[in-house]
Amino acid sequence: MEVYLAQRKNIRLSPLELKAMEALWKLGRASIREILEQLPVSKKPAYTTVQTLVMRLEAKGALRKLRKIGNAYVFVPVITRRQAYRRLVSDFLDLFSGSPRPVMSHLADTGKLTLEDLRDIERILRKRRTRRKSTLPVDPKPE
Repeated sequence: MEVYLAQRKNIRLSPLELKAMEALWKLGRASIREILEQLPVSKKPAYTTVQTLVMRLEAKGALRKLRKIGNAYVFVPVITRRQAYRRLVSDFLDLFSGSPRPVMSHLADTGKLTLEDLRDIERILRKRRTRRKSTLPVDPKPE
């Protein structure tokens, strides 16, 4: 069971699968028709495309059937938005040998990374460093 849960966190989602999951995260639970209705009007896929997409997401372990109402199933997300985004960002950084520097440079050059963003990142790093220090074993006093 534990291995299965660990694998679920590493689910790769295609762009269309991610849009379907966004709809499901927004709704909390939904049928295929409700997921379809949440997708953007431009380039809206056919019902059968969304049906296939949802079945693939279920096979991947990203969502599951909650119950059946009439002839329609209601689905709920199994993975969180955060888990999906972590995997997406990790895969993206792998294109840069795992280094965030080229991405950060680009974001800074284009003005998409603000000082406020950097302060938030700094706060997260500080909190992470503090948490790491508090979990390190304490050396006994030398005699």
